Amino acid sequence: MIEAKNLTKRFGKQLVFENLNFKINDGEFISLIGPNGSGKTTLVKILMGLEKGTDGTLKFDQKQTIGYVPQFRNIDLDYPLNIEQFIRLNLKFTFSPAKRHDDNELITDILNKTNLTTLKDRPLGLASGGEKQKAYLAQALLNDPQILILDESTASLDVEVKMQLMDLVQELNQKYHITVIFITHDYELTQKYTQRALFFKNKTIEDVAVKDISKNMFEMEG
Repeated sequence: MIEAKNLTKRFGKQLVFENLNFKINDGEFISLIGPNGSGKTTLVKILMGLEKGTDGTLKFDQKQTIGYVPQFRNIDLDYPLNIEQFIRLNLKFTFSPAKRHDDNELITDILNKTNLTTLKDRPLGLASGGEKQKAYLAQALLNDPQILILDESTASLDVEVKMQLMDLVQELNQKYHITVIFITHDYELTQKYTQRALFFKNKTIEDVAVKDISKNMFEMEG
């Protein structure tokens, strides 16, 4: 479980948020929503150990590993690696034959989990947007994360491709009990896939049940 108590973050005199209080239970699929600049990314950075809170606490089991899937990034057509080689970038180099064997088995398993087995030899630069995002997802799964963070990972993707990616993430959440934290500006995806939302507003946060998530919360972002 992740638990924040009176978590506050400032950069110098600039207040990002203050007195955040919330819990995220193991295996939940939640969304972080709210205007740009409201603190969603800052909270994730604190969770990942890249920033520290100014006051208050953010507690979770430090033994839990975190997987991170970034926002869609365009990749040049002549990018030199295929999908499998790109995923392997997150493995540590080793001279050990036994470790190499284990790594190969791990890659095979991850390719299967992300439905990329038949596409593993495709040059990443020639892959579709959804295939690229699945490759980033596969990289994030290499360390067997208990927490998976999607940082606007569906932005710039077509609706059908968004659904395919989120269907896969939902399957991983349900089958392997991975806690999913989904930063998004997408009302429909929030309604369809997440169990509740943490809504950033006026330097603080509200815990919102999925039935109470409204389009107005996203229109405020404009």
